[in-house]
Order: sequence, then C-alpha cells, then structure tokens
Amino acid sequence: MKAFTKSHFAIASAAALFATASVASSHATKSSNADVAARHMMMEVVAKNMGILGSTAKGEIAFNAGLVQSAAGGINMLAKIDPTSLWTEGTEQGAADLSRAKTEIWSDPAGFAQKFEDMATASAALMGAADLDALRAGMGPLGGACKACHESYRGPKN
Repeated sequence: MKAFTKSHFAIASAAALFATASVASSHATKSSNADVAARHMMMEVVAKNMGILGSTAKGEIAFNAGLVQSAAGGINMLAKIDPTSLWTEGTEQGAADLSRAKTEIWSDPAGFAQKFEDMATASAALMGAADLDALRAGMGPLGGACKACHESYRGPKN
C-alpha cells in the first residue's frame, strides 16, 4: 500500500493556496485566460484530493482518518469558493483558450452555485469519516456531486 505523509498534504495545501492566489491575480489583471488557468488549478487540487479518497476507499492506501479528513477538507474548502470569482463572463468554451465551461454556467447561475453547495455538503460528510466503511459510503455522494456538475456545466474536450 502506498503511504501518504504530511508532506503530501503540505503540497496539496500549497496548491490550494496557489489557486486562491491565482484567483486574486486573475482579477487584478482582468485576464480571461488567468481565470481559466486558476479554475484548472483548483480542479487539479480537487482531483488530487479525490484520488487520495478514492485510493483509500479501494484499499490502495491504508485508512487514516487524518488523511481522509485533510483530503475531504481540501475539497470542502474549494467547494466554498464563490464560483463567480473564477467562472467570469467571457471565459466560456470557445471564447477563452482551454475553457470547457458551458454557457449554462451564466444562464443558470443558481443551478451552478447549487452544484458547489452539493460538493461542499458531500465533502463535509466525509470529513468525519471514522472508518473505511464510512468513507466508502460517502464516496458515492461526493462523486455524484462532481459528475452532476460536469454533465451540466462542462463541455467536451477542446
């Protein structure tokens, strides 16, 4: 089994902080490409934490409540970012390089915001997972929240 250490969490935390700093930077420059890059970084951090949770749920990593709490907490923190700070108008697929954001993000902002709330709720439930069974039970709702958002608001690969 692969072991994750505190240094892995330090790297994930640094990436989250970098993504947050990128958000601030993107708004300072008003660059749509910076917004797209910042949200890509955010999603990479979410994916890294999902990988930790998924690998633990599959038994590839030994269950560690602190590790699970940190990974779920990282996702939870990012799910609470105001989506309008990263998904700015003019950054939809076709208008900004490398963007896969569908126009529905702006035509249905309440639905888009709800997807983030769903991810926050599902990740919060995993933050308290005390054992492998609790982790496995919570992975479905978290994965479902991610999938629902991607199906509704993410376009095909460019």
